[in-house]
Amino acid sequence: MFRVILVLDIFNRTVVHAQGGRRSEYKPIHFSSNICNTSDALKIVDTIMPSEVYIADLNLLEGIGKKEKNFDIIRSIAEKAKVMLDPGIGPGSETEEIMDVVHSVVLGTETASLETIEEISSLYPGRVNVSIDIKNGSVLTKHSSVPEDPRIIVELLNNFALEDIIILDLDRVGTSRGVDSQFLSKIVSISDHNVLLGGGVRNAEDIELLEDIGVKGALVATALHNGSVPPHMVQQ
Repeated sequence: MFRVILVLDIFNRTVVHAQGGRRSEYKPIHFSSNICNTSDALKIVDTIMPSEVYIADLNLLEGIGKKEKNFDIIRSIAEKAKVMLDPGIGPGSETEEIMDVVHSVVLGTETASLETIEEISSLYPGRVNVSIDIKNGSVLTKHSSVPEDPRIIVELLNNFALEDIIILDLDRVGTSRGVDSQFLSKIVSISDHNVLLGGGVRNAEDIELLEDIGVKGALVATALHNGSVPPHMVQQ
């Protein structure tokens, strides 16, 4: 079954509307949502009732504040839905407490080195997702071990015991620009893991296209909040 996964970008305990990777410009989600009149994460989950949630802890990703900033909210959401969490894990990060709470963790190339991905996926086989964060067509990373070509890192990740890989196109996040089916078809053909897409999904037709080319799931926020993707699709 194709997975449509609700995205919650949480900053200072508030769900914000992510657009184009410009985090300083993110506004509380209720200003742009047609389905929620709140930016409270728990109330949004109670309203939409998703089966699966992707959470980005933007405080940790930006290095602002401590792990405890949003953690009680994340813990409460994990009691209501299956959660994959991106807590900005980098070298030396502590993961044990996180893994006790959520179903799986997301290691993004923005913060995690290839060595960190290898280490944590060996400790928690099948409970690690790798987000290949792409900006201007290249992999976003601070580490020399991570290649800039998305196709090369997909091939390298075939060696690790991951749950999924996520192609996160930061230029398309929140823009409803549509999906690059040719590029994604290539990624699907070279990956041994299920491929999920984040960024650019416009509507249910895009979701059908992704399913046709072999992508196994999509992370959605904007298309859900503007009504282009019906809530029942995240409730399956």
